[in-house]
Amino acid sequence: MTKRAPDVSASPPRRRSKYTLAPLVLIAANVVLFALFFVWPAVIGLVYSFTNYTGVGAFQFVGLDNYQHLFGDSTFFDALTRTLLYTVLFVPLNFVFSLLIANVLVSKHAKGVSVARVFFFIPWLLSPIVVGVLWRWLFGENFGLVNYLIEKVGGSAVPWQSNADLSLIVVVVAASWAWTGFSMLLFIAAIKNVPVSYYEAAALDGAGPWRQFFSITLPSIAPTSFIVILLNTIHGMKEYPLFASLNNGGPGTSNNLLVQYIYQTGFKAGQIGYASAASFVLMLILMAVAIIQLMVNRRVENR
Repeated sequence: MTKRAPDVSASPPRRRSKYTLAPLVLIAANVVLFALFFVWPAVIGLVYSFTNYTGVGAFQFVGLDNYQHLFGDSTFFDALTRTLLYTVLFVPLNFVFSLLIANVLVSKHAKGVSVARVFFFIPWLLSPIVVGVLWRWLFGENFGLVNYLIEKVGGSAVPWQSNADLSLIVVVVAASWAWTGFSMLLFIAAIKNVPVSYYEAAALDGAGPWRQFFSITLPSIAPTSFIVILLNTIHGMKEYPLFASLNNGGPGTSNNLLVQYIYQTGFKAGQIGYASAASFVLMLILMAVAIIQLMVNRRVENR
């Protein structure tokens, strides 16, 4: 009687090691947190947007009434227009500032790079409330440092807070200053990944620094530029604490952004259902912006 040879083709039973379970545990924790703090509030908000909920007591479903009233609300459209204007001004300014500083810091001629990185990154660590108060001290009309210096040299005080456009520009510059550090770090990492041989070959062909920047650096860091623009656009559309601490959306309500409108409608006026409808309009706008930018980025990459 011959002995049966063991079946070598059969694989041994797989054992779940800690190296397999650990990622699952970490992913599960994130999934639970995401569902608890993002999905569930979103579902509740979507339900409220079809109701007349005021924050207390029972509510009734009103269908699409909140959305119909929203599209006839001039205050909502004013806030939406101001939000779009703020984003259009903030995103390019922050992009140029951060890219310019990143290029300077990666230059082989730059000195004190580590100190400069920390110096430019510190504003991003500050709370938007602190940034707003700081810039309010600088650009206050009656007590601001800038107007004080202007009057010292014989000029007239500039209405930084009472002029709606100037007030908006101050917030745009303050936000760009505060966000430059984060975008700068992304650009530094991207520029350092560009092969040096590209620049050496371009230099042999007689290309100057500007030619190298526009023909090599910018195309090479296009994916990072896309991320910076996308993140800054989403941040700009959701900006609120910086406005609240710097000029409170003023003068008057001229610089009320969409998030501030949602906050005042929902929590001050007690129209939770109506504010939820406005929130979902903002979410749809952000999703549309993200999808358009993704499509543009994919088309550029496929060229």
